[in-house]
Amino acid sequence: MKKLTRILAALMALTTFGALAGCGSGSNDSSKAESSSEDSAYKEKDDVTVDTTLVDEMVANDPDIKGQTIYWLADYDLNPTNNQDRSVALSLFEDKYGAKVEYVSCTSDTKFDTLASRILGGDPVDMFPYEWDAVPNGVTKDQYQPLDDYLDLSDDIWSDMTDVIDMFQYKGKHYVVPYCLSDPLLLTYSRSMCEENGLDDPYELYKKDKWNWDAFTDMMKTFVGNAGDGETRYGINGWFGQAMVQSTGEAFVTYDGTKFANNISSPAIERAEDTMEEIMTQKLYDPTWYGYLPDDNSTLFFGMADWALGASNVKHDPDPEMNDDGFVEENDLMIVPFPVDPEADQYYLNCNFAAKMLVKGSDKGDAVAAYIKCERMAAMIDEYQDAAKEKAIIPNVNAQGKLKSYVTEEQYDALQDYKDPKKITPVFDFGYGMGSRMYGDGDYTYETRGVMNNLTSALLNGDKDSWAVLRDEWKSVIDEVIDGYNNQ
Repeated sequence: MKKLTRILAALMALTTFGALAGCGSGSNDSSKAESSSEDSAYKEKDDVTVDTTLVDEMVANDPDIKGQTIYWLADYDLNPTNNQDRSVALSLFEDKYGAKVEYVSCTSDTKFDTLASRILGGDPVDMFPYEWDAVPNGVTKDQYQPLDDYLDLSDDIWSDMTDVIDMFQYKGKHYVVPYCLSDPLLLTYSRSMCEENGLDDPYELYKKDKWNWDAFTDMMKTFVGNAGDGETRYGINGWFGQAMVQSTGEAFVTYDGTKFANNISSPAIERAEDTMEEIMTQKLYDPTWYGYLPDDNSTLFFGMADWALGASNVKHDPDPEMNDDGFVEENDLMIVPFPVDPEADQYYLNCNFAAKMLVKGSDKGDAVAAYIKCERMAAMIDEYQDAAKEKAIIPNVNAQGKLKSYVTEEQYDALQDYKDPKKITPVFDFGYGMGSRMYGDGDYTYETRGVMNNLTSALLNGDKDSWAVLRDEWKSVIDEVIDGYNNQ
């Protein structure tokens, strides 16, 4: 049960949008600041004032949806709750288009059942969160409809996202239109620990295009080798198997626009799996679950999505110095993307994709498209992004004024670079969208969990000790699942 909880939590980290401000789903989750006491030392987050005139030209020729309501089915509300302010996207949607969003509540466990029952019963539902299962599985189950008739993807606002959007094209249609990247898999580390162990700063290596698997594994071996008598050290903790594979730029399942193909025998993927095998064999990996970089100086790297950075900062510096604006200027911790395959041509990013789905049968295509466009404008316009940054670097405190999390300006700026598809290429694998046999938890044993789960974790978990064996056990299953989709 402990192992199940640990891994499920890691998976949730990679499927939850909005961990840090700047680009996300706009969910009103608990990561946002609670009201603080009057004598709190930390600056409070002010309401966002959105200048909607910045988008006048961008929306001038859009369909008139004034007075329309879109029904949003999800386990979180896009409307403000708990005295929170509206997101930029919602402000634009309401104030510029004159439309609104009505929340249809469900739980994370029941949302797909609720979606199916509302579609079947004719109950109103227009917009649904994007998840990896959307394409091709959700499309083939008649849950979604394409956005091509409602969004002009040749519009300049989409230019930076064109390659990302086209990755999701299925049977010539765009069912998924990401407006930004989210939840990148990052490595958090301590600069002082690197210096004390005679190691280079990974962030400096990244800026010099020298941050690759070789540097990564050599640093871990040195760090563990420097352990004193009776001291236990690890090179890495957290979730990183998927990032390891995708840093090659390759996917287990590829798609040429017509047919899916099994790429499990790729030499690049084999190199990634062999590296994971080496990490496990040399006992560089600590499988213990933490929600932050361990603060006992036992672990060099912590692999997790960006949501864990703020908590890691507090664990390592719970009483930071503030500047006059109420921001934390410095922290010993820093973040880097997963290192690149030495044989790859560029950095590739394991991340999530912020998007909304147009539900099958909805007659609000123009309105849903307008909301998606509002999310894109919020993610690309400098003035909105500057405001998002200012809010993101304000320390997050609880009702008693106790510090919960924070990010520094340096960390925030680095994170935005990592989420910029012009600088790092994101990877999408259709295998994660092929149903529970390919990507599912089961009861989380090797025999019952999804193929994709096993391919990225079995070597690290010790379920198998050879990539050759692991590959051969699951290759035919991938072939069978792919054939099912290719024959539809």
